[in-house]
Amino acid sequence: MNTTIHGGQAIVDSLQLHGVRRAYVVPGESYLSVLDGLYNADIQTVVCRHEAACTYMADAHGKFTGTPGIAMVTRGPGAAQAYTGVHTAWQDGVPLILFVGLIPVSDRNRESFQEFDLNQWFSSQCKRVLILDEVSRASEIVAKAFHAALEGRPGPVVVGLPEDIIRQEFHGQLHPVIPVAEGGVADDRLNIILDALSNAAKPLVFAGGQNWTSEASKQLTQFAEANHLPVIHDWRASDRVAFDSPANAGYLGYGRSDECAALIEAADVLLTIGTVLGDVASDGYRLRQSFEKPNYIVNLDTSLRGHSGSVTEHIVASPISFIKAISRASLPSSESRNAWFKHCHQQQRKDCDLSKKESESVGAGQSYAGMTQVIREITALLPADAVYSFGAGNHCLWAQRYLPTHTFPSQLSTRNGAMGYSLPAGIVAALESPERLSVVVTGDGEFMMNEAELSTSIRYQAPVLIILMDNQQFGTIRQHQEANYPDRVSGTQLHNPDFAALANAFGAHGIRVDNDRDIKMSVAEAMQVVTKERKSVLLHVITDPGKLVP
Repeated sequence: MNTTIHGGQAIVDSLQLHGVRRAYVVPGESYLSVLDGLYNADIQTVVCRHEAACTYMADAHGKFTGTPGIAMVTRGPGAAQAYTGVHTAWQDGVPLILFVGLIPVSDRNRESFQEFDLNQWFSSQCKRVLILDEVSRASEIVAKAFHAALEGRPGPVVVGLPEDIIRQEFHGQLHPVIPVAEGGVADDRLNIILDALSNAAKPLVFAGGQNWTSEASKQLTQFAEANHLPVIHDWRASDRVAFDSPANAGYLGYGRSDECAALIEAADVLLTIGTVLGDVASDGYRLRQSFEKPNYIVNLDTSLRGHSGSVTEHIVASPISFIKAISRASLPSSESRNAWFKHCHQQQRKDCDLSKKESESVGAGQSYAGMTQVIREITALLPADAVYSFGAGNHCLWAQRYLPTHTFPSQLSTRNGAMGYSLPAGIVAALESPERLSVVVTGDGEFMMNEAELSTSIRYQAPVLIILMDNQQFGTIRQHQEANYPDRVSGTQLHNPDFAALANAFGAHGIRVDNDRDIKMSVAEAMQVVTKERKSVLLHVITDPGKLVP
């Protein structure tokens, strides 16, 4: 006997067919049928407190798992607040599907309650906008959304769900999963890459982007170490080669060292895998812009959107398929390459060395804790598979430079400078891999943009260790302000709550530290609570407002 289902149920059943285990939602009356479909589904419905955090979580899910993160919000204001997360996924090339409840079809073009044009709002910042206008196509649209989010350069897809359509009866079969091509590497193309690397005295691999797996990361590390190929990472993508691997040559982008940036200019061959040499990595289109410098690019995006500089050869393949192919090969030994390999890793070691950093506490009647000392104590106690999340702000410099990434994935961040990302992303890591320690590094300005998600962490038993750097200002903007308008501080200062007390009010464990003497004890307490008691901890670090960078 056939059981009649509505369109919302067909959408949920299709999500399950595509392997979805978790959806991040802010509820709305416009898509009640989908919420009803989730009632008995084998999908965890994570109720978020804000639409931006909801889409940040979907973005972090896409980064962490390689599969599309699912976000659901309502029309009008809900969709508007979700836009930031869509923009984040667009600039990072992350698979994400945002379902937006819409007004009934019959109410269109009448300035009805919360009406807006989904295409006009989102079409410039996502791969496709799909609107369900016929209930019989509900499952088909889900399948097409997944395929669009994953094919080529991954990215966000927005699906509109008119509330009257998803209430209607659905008849027919669920649309099967549409396979996604990984690309391939022909022998002659692979030989071109191998010849270039073999003949280079100073080859450099530039790694980042999406379409990576733990296995691909291990294969690249093994191939790079065996053949003395240094690997430099794209901004916010420092987990492709292990932190302590001799092949690790650091990272490019904001906060990079001059020595690491010089490597990409000095390289006589650059092999880019999974990413492109874009704005941030090239220091605003300044590094490696000469068309005489050879760049071999492995990327599924046939348009190479965002790339600057020469294109010597373009192989249309994912990092997974390319690394699998090249890892079977080996390069002839080379004295010059060996020396270059050691030199590149020395720059990374120098850049991330915490041992010579001095205490940052200052006097003059003030008491502050040093962020460097906090990170030093944290790293001494970290498990090898810890995963880190951070958003935007000067506090990220400590996380990016010093926190060791030993496995993929272990770094979740945003490349478009979006604030409020760190806590939502850390919650995703805790949900997806509860056996790993999720460490959230945030600032006072960044944290307060989505601090309400601490309640989400508590409700869904997703414990995180939050290291909150409190210097009572938007530190990055203050730094730019001092550089451009010295001694004219304007519009960057903040008044903050007692963050430790706030954490306690949410049901987490708050710890305040405002001097270096208490750091060791406070960090030990924080680690004990988050790892043994499985409870979220917020370490409120009062830092010197004048100490903006490590």
